Amino acid sequence: MTLRDTLLRWLPADSRAGVARRVVVVWGMALVIALFQWATRPGEHPLDRSLVYSYAISTAIWLLADPLRVLMRRWFGATGPHYWTPSWRTGLHMLLSVIGGYAAGTAVGDAYSGHSTWELLALSPQRFWTFWLSTLAMSAGFVVYFSLRGKSEELQRQATEARLKLLETQLEPHMLFNTLANLRVLIQTDPPRAVAMLDRLNDYLRATLRGSRADATAGTHTLADECARLGDYLELMAVRMGPRLAFGFDLPAELKAHPVPPLLLQPLVENAIRHGLEPRVEGGRIDVTARREGQTLRIDITDTGVGMAPDAQRPGTDGGFGLSQVRERMASLPGGAGTVQVSSQQGQGTTVRLTLPFQSHP
Repeated sequence: MTLRDTLLRWLPADSRAGVARRVVVVWGMALVIALFQWATRPGEHPLDRSLVYSYAISTAIWLLADPLRVLMRRWFGATGPHYWTPSWRTGLHMLLSVIGGYAAGTAVGDAYSGHSTWELLALSPQRFWTFWLSTLAMSAGFVVYFSLRGKSEELQRQATEARLKLLETQLEPHMLFNTLANLRVLIQTDPPRAVAMLDRLNDYLRATLRGSRADATAGTHTLADECARLGDYLELMAVRMGPRLAFGFDLPAELKAHPVPPLLLQPLVENAIRHGLEPRVEGGRIDVTARREGQTLRIDITDTGVGMAPDAQRPGTDGGFGLSQVRERMASLPGGAGTVQVSSQQGQGTTVRLTLPFQSHP
């Protein structure tokens, strides 16, 4: 667990990164404001007092407007990962957060300086209200900026999800057409195995449909879900290839709940079978391994086949189609942080390595 997740473990996991980014921005601006006040009126605003007032007010407003808003998400009717929703409740909360945060931060600054800011109201009302309204305006500006940025990120997330769904609609028929082509051959050469394969296909499609509905309801697809469906697919292929196909999974328990895009691994396993194991008379083995390396999740798909020829990796071929789709899905991860590496040697097999940002869980 990172330091950020440790400090913000009382917040939902999907909100922590955004909350941490926003407080860094707030603290950066607090430093700028404090330095500006000190530079313009050094005698009236000593640097230490300017820093205390600026950071106390900014932090208090941030605590009330940001983490508290996430904690009150049910009252606002907001959903993750940004928890921004336009409503009168949100507007009222933001207004009270600015006022309450300013009062609390000012109290901290007054305790440090030994002077009461509120005395300025009696000595110079115009100056007091000018200072207070300017602080209110800057705070409101931050709130509006973060709100608009949250909406923009939410729209980007929805666009990414739509893109992934489009990719899924391309991948699923591709796998089905390949399986039906194999069935056609078996019907002519080995009818009993064709019947067994058809039964497996029926079970696989039923499990995939059930899993897709569950993912849509829960909103998540885990590495364990992906490997379970991949295992069903490999069992289906094992009916056709018999003892020529062996496979295994090495999935540590702590990684099973890690979210991954649906149908991320299956195109790579299809490539391994079609271009690696099928051309080898004795067949071979496919292993799927997951490991955590620092703040990344590494998934390796390794086969002992004939190796992938360079032309099989080009777009427009079956191998190129699968790899290009997986690369697109990895590029659709938040920040485009996913990578795909292919290592293949003729006669020695192929390894495809996927690297994703590691996401910790509460």
